[in-house]
Amino acid sequence: MITRISFLVTSTRRAFQLFALVYTNLAISETRGMSNARQRTIIKVFRKFSNSLGPDTLDFLEQILDAHDIQNSDIESSIETLAKEYNKQDDATMKVSIEILQKVYEALQDQGQTHTEAEALDPDSHLHFINASEMPSWHWSVERGTFEKSANPPTVSGSADSRVFTVRDRLNVIKQCVLRNEHFAPSTLPSRDRDRLVTLRSTKQLLGRAGERFLLLGMLARSKEGKLVLEDADGSVELDFSQLDEPGDGLFTEGCFALVEGEYTDESRLEIIAIGQPPCESRQVARSIYGHIDFLGKASTSLLDDQKLSVRVQEELSDLHFFFLSDVWLDHPFTLPGIRKMLDNCVENDFIPKVIVLCGNFTSQSITHGNARDIQRYQDNFDALAELIASYTSITRTTHFVLVPGPLDLTLNSILPRQPILPSLLSRIRSKIPKVHLGSNPCRMKFFDQEIVIYREDCMAKMLRNVVGVGVKPGVNSDDLKRFLVQTILDQAHLSPLTINIQPTLSDYDHSLRLYPLPTALVLADKYDRYKITYTGCHVFNPGSFIGSAFVFSTYKPAEINSEECILDMGQFE
Repeated sequence: MITRISFLVTSTRRAFQLFALVYTNLAISETRGMSNARQRTIIKVFRKFSNSLGPDTLDFLEQILDAHDIQNSDIESSIETLAKEYNKQDDATMKVSIEILQKVYEALQDQGQTHTEAEALDPDSHLHFINASEMPSWHWSVERGTFEKSANPPTVSGSADSRVFTVRDRLNVIKQCVLRNEHFAPSTLPSRDRDRLVTLRSTKQLLGRAGERFLLLGMLARSKEGKLVLEDADGSVELDFSQLDEPGDGLFTEGCFALVEGEYTDESRLEIIAIGQPPCESRQVARSIYGHIDFLGKASTSLLDDQKLSVRVQEELSDLHFFFLSDVWLDHPFTLPGIRKMLDNCVENDFIPKVIVLCGNFTSQSITHGNARDIQRYQDNFDALAELIASYTSITRTTHFVLVPGPLDLTLNSILPRQPILPSLLSRIRSKIPKVHLGSNPCRMKFFDQEIVIYREDCMAKMLRNVVGVGVKPGVNSDDLKRFLVQTILDQAHLSPLTINIQPTLSDYDHSLRLYPLPTALVLADKYDRYKITYTGCHVFNPGSFIGSAFVFSTYKPAEINSEECILDMGQFE
């Protein structure tokens, strides 16, 4: 009897122990499940920045989340802040160092303690002007699948290899956008849409497959025999446009990249059925992937910071404006009176712009091969401009002036990107105007979260002269051409989608012509008609020539990311 009771007690005790063990294991499994999900999020965020984490670093990050009681919904944004700040450090390594991470974490804590109250926005401290030669060189790495900084300093002369590398880099930047597009990238979930996905092929996959249909991405170019071909990283194929009724939207020029669908023939040609521009990727999408990369060399900010700054600019700087003028012909008798009238209106209406951008040409006639008298007259015109602007002290105290050369202006080089106007010709402007900036062509402005690209070139005429294939869509009007030009330049992610024999460029500085990620605004200063178009979130406008039937320029309002045309009657000047 005693033995039986002892057995029952032992059995009951074992049952309780077993129950306790099971309960404990379930609790541990649940805790591990939550921890594993959190770890996956941490690893995913750092992997986006091409970083890897060791066990000790992962534990440290989890301790930070626990210490601040970070909710699950805020884990990703919190870790992303740490990851971006980590990658800004000069000694940051691909495998995250716990010592550097500790330093970053402590610095963020100090910022949180010292900047609890938001200071008033200071536009000047967030306004930067970046010339082409100042932009860091980032190139697409096929091996790493991301951008990496060039190890070699750029040179003006470049080399044969760098010219080839530049074209390949343009192709790789466009291709990674195309492959991420919803029509090319398969979903991780099974769906019927997978059957409609388009697959890109290479020219080397055409061989021996006559009669089959292919979709290729490549550059439109001329072969040695003068025939139009499509080139990609693996080779080229001759194009046959005889069966194509009309091209897609855009301007297809020699040197631009195109998506081409066609049937490969026995004559080793691609009989084109359709041709279109590669799809454009919005600035927000590109920044969400490569936000940690400082393309402008003025310190990158996170998307979260960008959103906060954007809201504050809208609320606190709603009356701030930038002026953009093009073809400011200083040798024209009406130009200086027109600028005076514009500045008078600013003073009378208490409407002082933060920035005034003056784009060339600053002469109505080329003086590249002129004599000493022509060059002296050119300098005298700039001196007269300096005296005029300096007389408005209320404007020069606060307004930044930017001078961007045009194709006819005197610079150190005549190919893209062009250096600023020769400083020796602008000595009086530099001494009289305290906030003057000699910009290259193109140049860029960074204002809080916004990037504004300024480019002075007669783009429309040059692009239309070099259209290939079946030409432009039939029946297009002037508005269609403006839309096609904007679409082409932004889809190509490049300011000059032409071959170097048409538009020579400095190969080592080609990255300064790149439009990836898309800017917030693009000023295409052109002698063509004025326009403004917003495409894929990028606001593009052409202020037109300042001198015409009236004085014409554009104002840009950062708070609205929009531009307006301004017209001043010439009145007594006519």
